[in-house]
Amino acid sequence: MSGSWPKAGYVSPRAGVDPMTVRMTAQQFQSQPKASGNKFGAQRVTVDGIKFDSKREAKRWQELKLLERAGKITDLRRQVPIFLDGRDGPVLTRTGRKMRITVDFSYVDLSDEATAGLTIYEDAKGTPTRDYEVRRAVAAAQGIYVVEV
Repeated sequence: MSGSWPKAGYVSPRAGVDPMTVRMTAQQFQSQPKASGNKFGAQRVTVDGIKFDSKREAKRWQELKLLERAGKITDLRRQVPIFLDGRDGPVLTRTGRKMRITVDFSYVDLSDEATAGLTIYEDAKGTPTRDYEVRRAVAAAQGIYVVEV
């Protein structure tokens, strides 16, 4: 190995305070600002007094409300749980609860003849997680298709 040690720019932990070993009291720790926000960058928004997990979801809600007023859709609902069933009964979580996928919106489409009367399930997703993809696939196996918007 050529060159001298320490390398240029190296700062010995003894030279200053090592940030990994700084001690603080419980009160100091609790008074630190809490990390807020979504790990995917979604920002919570309130529209018409309703809280949404993202701007995308809020925008889609406003679009669907307009379609409902125009009579193109009916029975508009938010945060609709769909319980997942497998071949041998309900799919269970590790804790024994029935597994579900909660979609952002569901409505009955009246806009065209091909989909008239069908219930449409929509989810406003920016970045789908692996867990979401699996649940969506199980729902699809049940004949429930979730449209990502």
